[in-house]
Order: sequence, then structure tokens, then C-alpha cells
Amino acid sequence: MVKSPEQEHPQEALGWAARDDCGLLSPFKFSRRATGEKDVKFKVLFCGICHSDLHSTKNEWGISTYPLVPGHEIVGEVVEVGSRVEKFKVGDKVGVGCLVGSCGSCDSCHDHLENYCPKMILTYGSMHQDGTMTYGGFSNMMVVDEHFAIKFPQNMPLDAGAPLLCAGITVYSPIRFFGLDRPGTHLGVVGLGGLGHVAVKFAKAMGVKVTVISSSARKKEEALQCLGADAFLVSSDASQFQAAMGTMDGIIDTVSAVHPTLPLLGLLKHNGKLVFIGIPDRPLELPVFPMISGRKIVTGSCIGGLKETQEMIDFAAKHNITADIEVVPVDYLNMAMDRLAKGDVKYRFVIDIGNTLKEA
Repeated sequence: MVKSPEQEHPQEALGWAARDDCGLLSPFKFSRRATGEKDVKFKVLFCGICHSDLHSTKNEWGISTYPLVPGHEIVGEVVEVGSRVEKFKVGDKVGVGCLVGSCGSCDSCHDHLENYCPKMILTYGSMHQDGTMTYGGFSNMMVVDEHFAIKFPQNMPLDAGAPLLCAGITVYSPIRFFGLDRPGTHLGVVGLGGLGHVAVKFAKAMGVKVTVISSSARKKEEALQCLGADAFLVSSDASQFQAAMGTMDGIIDTVSAVHPTLPLLGLLKHNGKLVFIGIPDRPLELPVFPMISGRKIVTGSCIGGLKETQEMIDFAAKHNITADIEVVPVDYLNMAMDRLAKGDVKYRFVIDIGNTLKEA
């Protein structure tokens, strides 16, 4: 007999879910598993809204399963721990990002890169080992293995820190891995949105020279005056690009729309690295000649492992790095999704789950 989401597990939960690809979210009753010996149960206080939540609710990647409770930038307070939990105690502040499980035995897992495990379990829309679906942070509580929970430093605000669990680690990991964190390095950041504005903050804290590359000239003052970028290029201005040719050690491309790559390759020095972290809905055209002639590297990066995510949060706390956010109540969710689709947010929506998600 197939059980309903409410009957699958012993702990009652309340969230907001999409039921089909129209993407409309509404209240949803379901259940969470009992707190196991290595599990942490926590009350969700805040949850960021990521562009991938929007894609998933509308099944724009063709992999969504309904009902779908989004949310993978989740922070809260521990209310129960299993008998073998070592990292957390009741009352601790905790975060959960994009992953809640992996195989634990592959090379990626052994290298603390659970994000590249072929059997990784996503925070929502994935299948647990017990055959039930995972539900995300647009909900009042969660139960997660302590390995996949991040300890929040005392000085990290929960609301503005929540988006770092996806946006933060997504930019931090490639900056570190590809050696673009060395003081004096010149880094280009394409796109000044949820990912891009955090990339500027991390890079500046590392002592890196940052040039923001944007299609919107109106973001220049924000980039230079508010975020501390060193320079700004308008992507449609060929003369600005010409003047900056061959000056950058690396570029982090956060844009999820189809856009030309040839001008970006031209900005790189020889041995420069163009790193894609945005996911356009159609393939990009990649010219080979400039890669060959300058020994340039085109690559990608996907979030980060749990060890690196904890490192990122600790670094952010040390350097007072948070996301720029607009906090909204849960009943504003559908409006927030509509505004996100139009780019009408600066720079991340965060839902006040703790104060506004109540049972009707």
C-alpha cells in the first residue's frame, strides 16, 4: 500500500509545495523521519530562495517530482540530537545546503566532495535510501544526518547567512580550487545577482582585484561603491572590453541565460580560467581557437563538499560576509517567485519561516 506524504514517517511537518509545473506553491502537510542516532532535528527559522527553486517548481530541467517542497538554503535551531551525534547539541544554530546524503564510499566522498558523488541525495526532489522523497526547507522542521549539517558561527546572522549555503559555497569553491584567491589576482565576475554579489565580497576579502562584468550599466555604482569592486565593464560595450583584453587571471560566470563566451575568453591572460557556475537552459557556443592560442581553460563548478562549506561559513563569519537580502513572509512566496523570475530582487529573498509558517 502506497502511503501519503503525511503517513510515510512519524514526525508531522508543514511546508509549502508545488503540485505541478505551473509552479504555484501552497500549504502542504507531510512527515519527517524519526530522529536517528546520527541525526539532527531542527526547527527551520529562515530559508533562502534560489533560482534553482524557481526552475524546479516549474520543472524547467525536466526532472521534478511532485509534490515538491523547495528550499536548500536552510538555517534553524537544533531541537533534538541522536545518541551518537558529536557535532551538535540542542540549541545550536545549524544550516543545511543542497545535499542531505551521499554514498560515503566513492572517491568523491573520500575526498570530501560529496557534491560530486554519483549517488548524492539532494535536499529536495531526490530519493532517500528508504525510497521516500526528500522535502526541502520551505517547511517548519527538518531531520538530517549530522554529516550534512553546517554549524553556524555565533556572529553569523541567520537570515543573511542562509543564502551562503548555496550561493556562497557555489562561488567560494571555484575561487579557492582554481587558485583565484591569491592576493593581487585579477578576477572577473560575470553577473551581479545572488551569486555575483557574494562572489565580489569573498574575492575582496581574499585580497583579489575584482572587475564586475554586467549587461546593466545601472549596476556600476552598486558594484563599485557598495560592494567594493575595483572596476566595472558593460558587456555590450566593445570598447570597454577591448581596453581590458588579456588582463584577467580568471572569470567566474554566474549568468544562467545564453550569452556569448568569445568576449570573455578575450579578457583572460594566457593560462586564464573561465569558470561557469550559472546554468543556461540551452548550450553555449564555445570557440576553440582562443582557448588554444592562449592555453585558456574553460571549466565548471558545482556547489561544494561539506568540509569546504563549513570552511566557507567560518571564513564568511570572520570577514563579516553575508548576502544582501529581502526577508519575506511565507505567504509572499508566490509573489517572490514571480519577482525572482523578473530579476526584481536585490539580491536574495529569504523566507522568515520561524515567524510566518503557521498551520491554518
